Amino acid sequence: MGMTMTQKILAHAARLDHVEAGQLIEANLDLVLGNDITTPVAIDVMDGFQKQQVFDKDKIALVMDHFIPNKDIKSAEHCKQVREFSKKYDITNYFDVGEMGIEHALLPERGLVVAGDIVIGADSHTCTYGALGAFSTGVGSTDMAAGMATGKAWFKVPSAIKVVLKGKKNKWVSGKDVILHLIGEIGVDGALYKSLEFTGEGVADLSMDDRLTIANMAIEAGGKNGIFPVDDVTVAYMKEHSTKPYTVYEADADAEYERTIEIDLSTLKSTVSFPHLPENTKTIGSFDEVKVDQSVIGSCTNGRIQDLREAAEILKGRKVANDVRCIIIPATQKIYLQALREGLLEIFIEAGAVVSTPTCGPCLGGYMGILADGERCISTTNRNFVGRMGHINSEVYLASPAVAAASAVTGHISDPSELGL
Repeated sequence: MGMTMTQKILAHAARLDHVEAGQLIEANLDLVLGNDITTPVAIDVMDGFQKQQVFDKDKIALVMDHFIPNKDIKSAEHCKQVREFSKKYDITNYFDVGEMGIEHALLPERGLVVAGDIVIGADSHTCTYGALGAFSTGVGSTDMAAGMATGKAWFKVPSAIKVVLKGKKNKWVSGKDVILHLIGEIGVDGALYKSLEFTGEGVADLSMDDRLTIANMAIEAGGKNGIFPVDDVTVAYMKEHSTKPYTVYEADADAEYERTIEIDLSTLKSTVSFPHLPENTKTIGSFDEVKVDQSVIGSCTNGRIQDLREAAEILKGRKVANDVRCIIIPATQKIYLQALREGLLEIFIEAGAVVSTPTCGPCLGGYMGILADGERCISTTNRNFVGRMGHINSEVYLASPAVAAASAVTGHISDPSELGL
């Protein structure tokens, strides 16, 4: 029996000719990632090791993004601890205020991940880098500590689900709608510890930003990872952003998949995930009016330049509803600067929105948009669990940048068609 794309990457990293689903392997790592919440825990774990070291100062990335700039004393202490650790071990890829960005947007932008890499990160959305043809997955802080020290990690080889994409998207339908549709179909545990392997002629219709969004939310279906084939779009992105050598892996023709799911992109509509699980999806037009108090456009899922351009196209010449707070968060400093140069920030501010420095912020109920009792938020983030963005009685509705922007203008969940777009 042949191997899937993920299985081939894992076999190579484990120096094995062949691996099978369920097999336990020890793999060499190309990158270990941590942030300001998870790295302090990993540092504490490393302090208990008899031999304190890092395996390669160039293959560790520490990104201060969740509570940056520091929102309180505790977050300041966490960042101080990571800052001192980075200095002690001369970590090359340490990103703080001024160079910061949301980790899963920043690492591809900085060229730290390429096709064929094995990446672990103490953050569940590390699966984002599968968009580049890498195997990347979230781990706990203890595994992060072991990875930083040894450059190795244990894995159980995942089985796989093949997702065949067909056709082309309609206007205002994006990668966010694709992944919300998929999660709605299979559920939040539909791909539990499995690899979601995207393929089909429809992949060519997806931009790299679309693919990053889709891979980012593989974990919301329970996936161990999500991964895309390496095509001309991937190669062009890597050449623009990285000097690292890359390796292209392709699934064998006789690779085994637990199931195959087909998605016709041309039939997809703007999709919204209702509280309190990402699987609770509905398409625009299939539900009664839902008023919102806040709209958030940003996060590691949808804070890239394509997302900001879509939002600006909708907000240009319009005003955010009087009773809605619209918060826009570019995912990195580079994206922020690009949006500034393109005039997008001016459009946002004139529309009545606010623009934040890059941060995870409201996505996890950190800051920059906490919800009060009974408030509702339409958000381009990735999770809508109970209390995720603030009060336990608040509600988060997940959607694309187009829907979040249109909803900010109308004051209720809408897509651009309601504005005549």
